[in-house]
Amino acid sequence: MTAHPSLPGRLADASVADSDQSWPVARSEAIYDSPYISLRNDTIVDPSGDEHPRAVVQPNGAVGVLAIDEDDRVLLVEQYRHPVGRRLLELPAGTLDVAGEEPLEAAVRELAEEADIIAGEWTSMLHLLATPGYSTERWEVFRATDLRPVPEADRTEREAEEADMIQWWLPFDQALAAVLDGRITDSMTVSGILAAHALRHP
Repeated sequence: MTAHPSLPGRLADASVADSDQSWPVARSEAIYDSPYISLRNDTIVDPSGDEHPRAVVQPNGAVGVLAIDEDDRVLLVEQYRHPVGRRLLELPAGTLDVAGEEPLEAAVRELAEEADIIAGEWTSMLHLLATPGYSTERWEVFRATDLRPVPEADRTEREAEEADMIQWWLPFDQALAAVLDGRITDSMTVSGILAAHALRHP
């Protein structure tokens, strides 16, 4: 490993990646548990032997869908999010809350449930840790193309916040601009749109 020539830190090469190294857990206490989210308090031990308490939130994982139509418009759903008290523009998304369901299966289900859309082509585009400072939640974002509507008779009756959803189709370049100027702030949506842009301009 080579030190940076003039600044603190070391020079990385193209193989740099997250590491599986973990610190031991001396104690763990369950605080809250539900089918949707759990909370525990861990006491971790650093390499010098000192102990530190850490709250760990354990939601179900989630998937998101960047659906692009034949005219390069991206699908966004507008949904009320109570914790932030705002209506957000988001990719269709949802949690892995069906037993045994694979991420792609969940993405197919969520696109149909939230937007009444079926896709003929699916590509895994991005893997994310949502908020690793305190949460175990993992996300996977898929790109969906070759779109068609779900037949009327097969559509999901949406409830609660989802019943109030609005579906918007926005030209991709305008969606990218909305991300960059802060009009779209949901982190999965921001990441998905930026990743799709990067893949278009390698």
